Amino acid sequence: MFRLTQYMEQLITPTPPRARRGEVRPVVIWNLTRRCNLKCRHCYTTSSDNIFPGELSTEQALGVIDDLAAFNIPALILSGGEPLSRPDLFELAAYARKKVRYLALSTNGTRIDMKSVKQIADIGFNYVGISIDGVGATNDWFRGQEGAFNEALAGARLCKAHGIKVGLRFTPTEDNAGQLPDILDLCEAEGIDKFYMSHLVYAGRGNKNRGEDAGHTRARDCVDLLIDRAWNALQDGRHFEVVTGNNDADAVRFLNWAAARFDPEQIEHLTAHLQAWGGNSSGVGVANIDPTGKVHPDTYWSDYTIGNVKEAKFTDLWTGPDEMLALLRTRPRPLKGRCGACAHQSVCGGNTRIRALQLTGDPWEEDPACYLDDAEIGLETAETPRVALRKFTGRRHDPAHNFT
Repeated sequence: MFRLTQYMEQLITPTPPRARRGEVRPVVIWNLTRRCNLKCRHCYTTSSDNIFPGELSTEQALGVIDDLAAFNIPALILSGGEPLSRPDLFELAAYARKKVRYLALSTNGTRIDMKSVKQIADIGFNYVGISIDGVGATNDWFRGQEGAFNEALAGARLCKAHGIKVGLRFTPTEDNAGQLPDILDLCEAEGIDKFYMSHLVYAGRGNKNRGEDAGHTRARDCVDLLIDRAWNALQDGRHFEVVTGNNDADAVRFLNWAAARFDPEQIEHLTAHLQAWGGNSSGVGVANIDPTGKVHPDTYWSDYTIGNVKEAKFTDLWTGPDEMLALLRTRPRPLKGRCGACAHQSVCGGNTRIRALQLTGDPWEEDPACYLDDAEIGLETAETPRVALRKFTGRRHDPAHNFT
């Protein structure tokens, strides 16, 4: 996740970059259930309104929380499917709240009513993120249910009314990216605390529908708009946090934006902060537990399993000798193509490896969704052919593929 507003603040009120001490503990995104009342076109878990076998029991889940707390993870994000579809969600959340430093809820918002919002507030969630993918009918088409936009907005309003920090999440595609200005206007009108733009990742239905992904020009335009809105909010003294995810080229785009406007000393300072962050954090600063207990390098690596918390502790799996984790933690990573030749690897970290994996079968090939041109990534010539974002017809990822 690229915290755009946070790094903009370094241009106004600089602070020393944080040095990492010891082994990095991951933010854990836990998909508690695959059941969901919606059927979103980009859903990376391919969720639906069904009961799926093999999900962790309450007792098993409580044991995982104990282990995560002992491992001293910085944050736990409870997700789905739709986490409010799980009957014991609030029991698990209340237990986790006593043990972890930061607890967040990732939801589609349609099931937040007066009863559930009081439970969310009483438990003390630090943050609730609600997904929308357009205004009105656009969102409802994208999410497969009429009325979903109004229900999600009502859920956000209830959170605000109960003093809960709430954010809206949006995934731009060719079909809905034009509504980004309207969604940002909505955030301002509703007093939304945070906006998160998540670039499309090719996993689950997101892979099936990857032909709808925002093209390079549209993606760049979306990021440029976010930079303008975030900067204007800071200049106006408004509290509005803007973050992006799943395309770490956004950080390089912002760095280039800043370089055209600020002194070299300020850019040197900003670069130091961005390098301390390091870009893509799959397998390093982020981890995933899926509904059946499988552990993955992040939420999109569903075809690669490190182990299962039903059989071993998360702590042991995450600190064990897994070959893919070792490669993901290598700096620089063994990148190929434009990513391998990029001058900004220390900022971007190689971007999102799953897109390369899904299109080529090799997780170390270039990320086809990088919208930066050759000059922006330090290439003087265009000798390296780019992986086609839309027209590639090669094989999909084979789980038996030798990643190394």
